[in-house]
Amino acid sequence: MGRLVNGTWVKEGQPSPDGSFHRAETTLRNWVTADGAPRPSGVGGFKAEPGRYHLYVAMACPWAHRTLIFRKLKKLEGMISVSVAEPLMEENGWAFSTALPDHLGHHHFMYEVYTAAAPGYTGRASVPVLFDMLQQTIVSNESSEIIRMFNSAFDHIGADRSVDFYPHALRHEIDALNAQVYDNVNNGVYKAGFSRTQEAYARAATALFDMLDALDHRLATRRYLMGERITEADWRLFTTLVRFDAVYFTHFKCNLRRIAEYPNLSGYLRELYQMPGIAETFDLDATRRHYYTSHRSINPFGIIPIGPVLDFHSPHGRARLHAA
Repeated sequence: MGRLVNGTWVKEGQPSPDGSFHRAETTLRNWVTADGAPRPSGVGGFKAEPGRYHLYVAMACPWAHRTLIFRKLKKLEGMISVSVAEPLMEENGWAFSTALPDHLGHHHFMYEVYTAAAPGYTGRASVPVLFDMLQQTIVSNESSEIIRMFNSAFDHIGADRSVDFYPHALRHEIDALNAQVYDNVNNGVYKAGFSRTQEAYARAATALFDMLDALDHRLATRRYLMGERITEADWRLFTTLVRFDAVYFTHFKCNLRRIAEYPNLSGYLRELYQMPGIAETFDLDATRRHYYTSHRSINPFGIIPIGPVLDFHSPHGRARLHAA
């Protein structure tokens, strides 16, 4: 995937000298707040209003998947419209088509959404993107912050206030675990898959499975990562777990163990998948097509494997652990 440099699309730069994968930081990180007032950090100025915001996603992308889950569970679908990019990502990055159009700006490529909003932008033209239709600009392209906006900013205008995935009492523990899961699992699969040396791959893959082992152990006595109630930490982990056996195990060489082989993680994954509305936020076919056909440096001929057969609907067995 390429990137924008001063508003011009260029091919991706050179890999790091040690052969390891480094994900570029997102840079468009403003906030929607209930009244539009800035947060203590100074960012803000975008008021939560129904019909004002548009979400750009790709069904294959685990980072975008987070935002679709929160949009679904907070009952924001009637307030926030959405455009979905094509699974195949070629030299121009995420693209739209007649079948999957940009409903808002009618652009052909995601990078055009960025340059329309910020003509001199430098950085990745990634998804998800939360777009403000009133000011015709990008609010944020940082998934971890978009889901927190969805979690609370729209509560006073019709979002589901009965669910709070970032409760005050658990925020410190959620933040700490999120950091570990992001580094070793969410981004860890990419660090393994895009490594250019054996040493870089070994570091990433070892850290990944050490973390999965620890999470499986944690879930032996806890229904969810924080205990009795589901939080954003669970959904952030879920979007990697649900893609793991189909894609990361083979395509990214994360093949020490499948999630299906973990006694607790596997049931936990199925329970989350079986929650109302979640299955419709995930497109396994688009996910498989994206990874196996877009990353030609890893899979030169774009061949999509026929397996594995996945069953997310079988009994999860998690009811033995108490849930709030």
